[in-house]
Amino acid sequence: MINTKDIIETINMIDKENLDIRTITMGISLLDCIDSDGKKARTKIYDKITKQAENLVKTAKEIETEYGIPIIHKRVSVTPISLIAQSSSDKSYVEYAKILDKATQTLGIDFIGGFSALVHKGYTKGDKILIESIPESLAVTEKVCSSVNVGTTKAGINMDAVKDMGRIVKETAYLTRENESIGCAKLVIFSNAVEDNPFMAGAFHGVGEADSIINVGVSGPGVVKCALEEVKGQNFNVVAETIKKTAFKITRMGQLVAGEASKRLNVPFGIVDLSLAPTPAVGDSVARVLEEMGLESCGCPGTTAALALLNDAVKKGGIMAASQVGGLSGAFIPVSEDEGMISAVNSGSLNLEKLEAMTCVCSVGLDMIGIPGDTPESTISAIIADESAIGMINNKTTAVRVIPVYGKSVGDEANFGGLLGKAPIMPVSKFSSETFIARGGRIPAPIHSFKN
Repeated sequence: MINTKDIIETINMIDKENLDIRTITMGISLLDCIDSDGKKARTKIYDKITKQAENLVKTAKEIETEYGIPIIHKRVSVTPISLIAQSSSDKSYVEYAKILDKATQTLGIDFIGGFSALVHKGYTKGDKILIESIPESLAVTEKVCSSVNVGTTKAGINMDAVKDMGRIVKETAYLTRENESIGCAKLVIFSNAVEDNPFMAGAFHGVGEADSIINVGVSGPGVVKCALEEVKGQNFNVVAETIKKTAFKITRMGQLVAGEASKRLNVPFGIVDLSLAPTPAVGDSVARVLEEMGLESCGCPGTTAALALLNDAVKKGGIMAASQVGGLSGAFIPVSEDEGMISAVNSGSLNLEKLEAMTCVCSVGLDMIGIPGDTPESTISAIIADESAIGMINNKTTAVRVIPVYGKSVGDEANFGGLLGKAPIMPVSKFSSETFIARGGRIPAPIHSFKN
């Protein structure tokens, strides 16, 4: 039974501790939009998206008003476009990106994900065309997000794709150079990508999903930090229990919103992604949660251990609060989107190598990191390879969303605005990986992947 104390506590979390639903994302299958005529396929795509999601924004706003729960973003994810478009004779998929962007304008949503390809074991014709279309597509659209999966634990790492993606990232940065190379903020390269992720830029609607689905992503690092302030000096058992109890409350709110949206939209409920997703706002930082455990600055020795505890406790607490969990689930560490991470980079306590170590124990990977615009494409490919290897070996999702900001170098800052925040330009190794990346082929799957 809900009591007055619970109500007041939730109101306080929303009002003072930045608790929110980060996103409500409708996944939509486009498999029935395939057509050998590209123009007809795009018409079908636009019609289906705008029909299926026509009430998404309206319903989310109604839930916000009725329950007093902020829902920050309303989004759509679709079947990877490489699968849909390859039946056509089109030589470029830029027009598909444009039709997706047009749908966002009609619906009033914040982002659409699914300009994607899954190439962990090799390329199809459609994969090749889509990947080559990414730079221009992200340059001429506003709200389209793109992702490419280059590795899995079962398949290994497609190093040909890794090589190509270093070049694609650089081309995207150049084509959006007049706007802080922001196109790269809408492009993520995965290992072990999941089919039900509600978060951008990596969301796409997997082929194993229903025709349409509602997935919700929760947040609340500020709430966790406030809870830890009440147990200063106590041991890590107490810290873990405090985080678990807090994560339960945060996720319960996500379950409520997901259930209501599913019922009102007459769309099946998919999952709650029980992640701690930060924003640039003060008081909404994962880095500050880690520092509350006793670290002087995020990135100093002990940071990886603290993040491991946080990630695990969030999952343990959240999983009991939702009927179905999925997506990425855990704690995100996007540099530009986290006020504490930005501060740690500027103070010198956090660097790219430490961030890579942290990705071994958290959700996703190297996220929203600004690097010098003259970084060689082979170095970017090598960063992708390293992060993919962490995902492959540890059987977890990892990703790279780095932004080589054209015309900027270490010490500069790129300002993307909104939830994307601002990125201090971080140094990368000056030593070359070019010969390594030039080998191509595939890094085989690890021995522990053979479990059939």
